[in-house]
Amino acid sequence: MIGRAIVGAALLALLAPRPGYALEAFVTNQTAEEVAIVDLDGGRVAARVPVPGAPAGVAVHGATGKVYVTSPEGPALTIIDAATRAVEARMPLPGGPLGIAVAPRGDRVYVADWYAKRVLAVDAAERKIAGEATVGASPSGIAVTPDGALLAVADRDDDTLSLVDAATLARVAAVPVGKRPFGVTIDSEGARAYTANVGSNDVTVVDLAARRVVGTVPVGERPYAVALAGGRGFATNQYGASVSVFDLATLAPITKIPVGEYPEGIAASPDGRRIFVANWESDTLSVIDTGTLAVIGEIPVGAGPRAFGAFLR
Repeated sequence: MIGRAIVGAALLALLAPRPGYALEAFVTNQTAEEVAIVDLDGGRVAARVPVPGAPAGVAVHGATGKVYVTSPEGPALTIIDAATRAVEARMPLPGGPLGIAVAPRGDRVYVADWYAKRVLAVDAAERKIAGEATVGASPSGIAVTPDGALLAVADRDDDTLSLVDAATLARVAAVPVGKRPFGVTIDSEGARAYTANVGSNDVTVVDLAARRVVGTVPVGERPYAVALAGGRGFATNQYGASVSVFDLATLAPITKIPVGEYPEGIAASPDGRRIFVANWESDTLSVIDTGTLAVIGEIPVGAGPRAFGAFLR
């Protein structure tokens, strides 16, 4: 668990600076033990923030400008100020903190403990553990519905998706999904969750209201995480050096896009025009145009990028 290319002219043209808008990526470089802050308008690393303990998970909260990073080997939670590009605090956590998500209001941070069947709820203001939820074995990816009411947690070693009431931290359902679910993504309506199942090479689609599986999409070998944009799903295939694309309405596979080696973290730009993929063994971010479904550039970021979570701002 635990070749670089130059940014092309097409990428620079697409990412040309726009007044009042600057898109950044906060990429956890696990091998380098740092977070690379990538200027996506310029296609370059603008800053590097040292983060010890093999950082992996990341969650950016746009409104507060806070970046939360998990270090499974710390074990710790690091808080970075996106504006100053400096570490505000490092908070020790028990177990093996991995997957992470922030409540929409920014008041709570949820951290999956890989070594225990639990999710820790951290008070963002007081920076202390405010409670915990019991989930399945080896929880990895975690996501929060847009209204902040529900958590979805991928239980890797139980082959389930735990649904947790965010207010009470009670598990309200455990939905069987594919084998070894790792990343989990919730759509913008809070209607469906998508798990990338590394053991069965597919993506499971879960209706959150009905708490049941509504579809399964075959993808590439060892899918890690999923992003959504333009009515399509994009899944990183670690062993396939590719991103599988599928239709969200029909769940039909569309194509596979070659990217760097061992792609892991993936995220869509706010406008839905681009997909960014962290390639762990190539040390790059691949940039995909969602209209043409083609890679339009590669940005060198540093050693061992994982970017597991919501890493764009």
